[in-house]
Amino acid sequence: MRLIFLGPPGAGKGTQARILAERFGARHVSTGDLLRDHRERKTALGIEAQSFMAKGALVPDDLMIRMLDAELADTASFILDGFPRTIVQADALGEFLTKRNLPLDAVLSFDLPREELIARLTGRWTNPRTGRSYHERYDPPIHAGVDDDDGGPLVQRGDDMLEVVEQRLVAYESMTSPLVSYYEAKGLLVHIDGTRSAERVTDQILDELAHSGVGKGAPGSQNHSAPHCCGLQH
Repeated sequence: MRLIFLGPPGAGKGTQARILAERFGARHVSTGDLLRDHRERKTALGIEAQSFMAKGALVPDDLMIRMLDAELADTASFILDGFPRTIVQADALGEFLTKRNLPLDAVLSFDLPREELIARLTGRWTNPRTGRSYHERYDPPIHAGVDDDDGGPLVQRGDDMLEVVEQRLVAYESMTSPLVSYYEAKGLLVHIDGTRSAERVTDQILDELAHSGVGKGAPGSQNHSAPHCCGLQH
């Protein structure tokens, strides 16, 4: 299985990628997590990326390509969450996969209105010690600002502040949304309704993939019994 998840920040790509990666035994490669890991470990790539991340700007293509080349070097089954973000990155990924004879199975585009995205992102609060996240509207802690498990204070990530969120969405629209047309022209694009509950989004993804034959025979794939209502939406 080789999938790309496209969509703006807050679209639910990470949640769905984790679900599918566990179900099909694929590797979930989140560029957001990868960048934060490099930043926390103060690697050369992490230090280079930090100045862009702090402003909500997209990390330059050459930096991301270098990072992903190393990450995917020994991986044949993956779900890319947050990469590619530009046409340049998509072309580089295509060359990388062609050389390894690993064609993409599908590219899923998560669609949500801007207002919903802003509400999702600016309402997130996180326990910096454990990484557990809450949402003030959709999944609030028992006591506001306090983690349910260890009682410690919750914080809002810098890239979830309103000003930075708006900058991230502008960057997505100008640089990343053209990838929808790019992959649609290749016959790989599948539109996903990201406004649904997480469970219903998972159901739609599984129906689309099963209809196209992706993931057949993978661990856990036989457990899905929902009706296949529709095919790939090219």
